[in-house]
Amino acid sequence: MCGIGGFFYKNGDTDVPLGTRLFSMASVLGSRGLDSTGMALYGVLPSNHIVLRVHLESNQFNVDADLESIIDSMTSRLRKLSSIYDVNYIGNILRIELDGIEDNANIEYMSKITEAIEESGTELFSIGKSMEIIKDVGPAIQLEDYGIHDFKGSHGLTHTRLATESRVDICYSHPFWARPFPDIAVVHNGQLTNHNTLRRSLQRRGYQFSTTNDSEVIAVFIADQLLAGLTLQDSLKASIEELDGTFTYLISTEDGIGFAKDRFSTKPLIVAENKSFVALASEEVALNSMISSDTDLYEPTASSVKTWHR
Repeated sequence: MCGIGGFFYKNGDTDVPLGTRLFSMASVLGSRGLDSTGMALYGVLPSNHIVLRVHLESNQFNVDADLESIIDSMTSRLRKLSSIYDVNYIGNILRIELDGIEDNANIEYMSKITEAIEESGTELFSIGKSMEIIKDVGPAIQLEDYGIHDFKGSHGLTHTRLATESRVDICYSHPFWARPFPDIAVVHNGQLTNHNTLRRSLQRRGYQFSTTNDSEVIAVFIADQLLAGLTLQDSLKASIEELDGTFTYLISTEDGIGFAKDRFSTKPLIVAENKSFVALASEEVALNSMISSDTDLYEPTASSVKTWHR
């Protein structure tokens, strides 16, 4: 049992307290799991910038100088690929902002960025032209150290985890980034029975995974469908047929958000929608503060999918 939530401003407004909104949802959904909490947040970056969120296992280094050496080595490799605009270390996550990125930078380039980061034994949590993934072990309050309440943006996802098959670890926390695709993230409640088969199939085609978690497979599967030319709506429909097991998941892209439910509707989802926004959560109580007289509240049925775009 996990808690999933999402929020999307339909008018694309980016000057609103998105982090506070998702934090409130995650705090309520913590009743469904306190092993870890995470968010994928979509804000605004200057043109030709991308932002990287990197997990540094600081406890594996003996002294601070080791950590500094790792960061220096990492940024040195990155400078061969792009200019570095800013580097900021908060909590256990290093935020690196790059500039001079071409608008048509492809996934091969993003793969090189990923390799430059992870050659040091660190893990890249996300690449985004607007998306940043922040997550940590424990309840939502653990994310306050990352400046969540200061984050303004247009949409995002949140997740509270009750670990079932894989270990309690920040790297196994949600959301999962669809590596190496920028700006695509997934949060999932459920359990896939064919994720190993799907992962091997995607690996044979060159994709790499950072964990054995089934939810990471969903993220890459959908991103691959989008690369093949499918719409987000059609990609979600395809997942109903291709994913075996129980699932309700939310997915976010640079300009949209969507959900998919399995054929048995085993995992809950409530949607609150009006002309200004759509909010989704595992439990209605996480949406109560947003519901007003002009808000439609409904529970999607089995095999249903829906997307919203700016």
